[in-house]
Amino acid sequence: MEFEPVIGFEVHTELKTNSKVWCGCSTEFGAPPNTQVCPVCLGMPGSLPVLNRHAFDIALKVGLALNCSIPERTYFDRKNYYYPDLPKNYQISQQYEPLGRDGWFDIELPDGSCKRIEIDNLHLEEDAGKNIHPEGQMHVDYSLVDLNRAGTPLLEIVTRPDLRGKEEAEAFMRGMKAFLEYLGASDCKMQEGRLRFELNISVRPKGSDVLGQKVEVKNLNSMSVVLKCIDAEIERQSALLEQGGRVAQETRLWDEEKFETRSMRSKETAYDYRYFPDPDLVDVVIDNAMKERLAAEIPELPLARRARFVSQYGLSDYDARVLTAERQMAEYFESAVSVHNNPKTLANWMLGEMKSRLNEMGEDATADDFPVRPAALAELVRMIDDGSITGKIAKTVFPEMVASGKSPSAIVEEKGLKPLDDSALEPIVRKVMADNPKMVEDVRGGKKKAIGGLMGQIMRATQGKANPAVVTPMIERLIAESEG
Repeated sequence: MEFEPVIGFEVHTELKTNSKVWCGCSTEFGAPPNTQVCPVCLGMPGSLPVLNRHAFDIALKVGLALNCSIPERTYFDRKNYYYPDLPKNYQISQQYEPLGRDGWFDIELPDGSCKRIEIDNLHLEEDAGKNIHPEGQMHVDYSLVDLNRAGTPLLEIVTRPDLRGKEEAEAFMRGMKAFLEYLGASDCKMQEGRLRFELNISVRPKGSDVLGQKVEVKNLNSMSVVLKCIDAEIERQSALLEQGGRVAQETRLWDEEKFETRSMRSKETAYDYRYFPDPDLVDVVIDNAMKERLAAEIPELPLARRARFVSQYGLSDYDARVLTAERQMAEYFESAVSVHNNPKTLANWMLGEMKSRLNEMGEDATADDFPVRPAALAELVRMIDDGSITGKIAKTVFPEMVASGKSPSAIVEEKGLKPLDDSALEPIVRKVMADNPKMVEDVRGGKKKAIGGLMGQIMRATQGKANPAVVTPMIERLIAESEG
């Protein structure tokens, strides 16, 4: 029997705020353990939470951008459970009246078609701390707890089971990451835990419209791990069903070494958490003025920006897709175009040389980290366009720009890379023609492609300082003169 996967996600993203959701402690990543804490985020008796209004505004803006139904009044609930990284023994979350319900998010699939993914709900809560398990030490039977992260504003977006297979899951994850970055809701650095995808997956006979038993998989720290997990769960659940077994409703963890998921615990229900409204926090009224103010702050989102890049700049669909996949890259491109209006050539440099260098800088490097700023790249392209340098010289100049941060004009001047003028170039062209009489005869006989052979020789002789736009007519002129 052939089975198909049915997939939904719980997206957890830490919001881009300077302070935590219930107190003024910093949310900066990488501080020494337990140095960004106070009585509120440590759950000390008598401490009282106060809502971070900026975090609430960001969360509400995401809900509006996801086309959610927004309540007139929302409030927070206590989700009760014990875990070492949860100092209060409950998490402040939203169960009964979340910030948004019944929204949707459009994704683009690899074949260019779009698919609408329904959003079940969106709610604001606090993140837990972090358990640290010492590795590489003999006879260690304990774990450490760092509560710096406890109380960081965390937005959870829950989808309905609308995705089928890895390709759709990957398109959703990449689309959601770009969406949150464009909104400025989160920096989405997965290596810092700023964005986490929890997978809900079941399988069912292909063609069936009955949902199978869902399994939740937690602690997936990268998109590649999510995709490997999907493969493993499809194989595991399909094998169980083929053998007449049943899939248990449970929470599982990914085991990277064994390339499989393993059982963590049976899946809890809302009843198990004993939710009740938090008595220390007041309700929040969401009026039309608040929604209108935040809706006005929603920027142009990735799919719309991509369509504009095609229509406004004449880019191919592929180039526009890559340039708009990350907000920083799209903004870099538009900044460069505003300095020198040659969109296609700028796009080629960004998707070629610049992308290659960013990859060398690390998977988390963005255009904001790139040492060559948009105006400098625009200047380099302008110098090619106006004949100040050749394309070959530009390829030499660009690495110097990356390494030194200097402008292309300064590097060209320092290293004497200016193209040769006609008086210096013509003797070299004459010598190359004299050394290659067969190529000259081919050109004279109408074989225009033979000019390319002469051009290659001239470029080598001039170390790339000959401008092809000048060389070609010079060869033609000298051949015509020799005939006369």
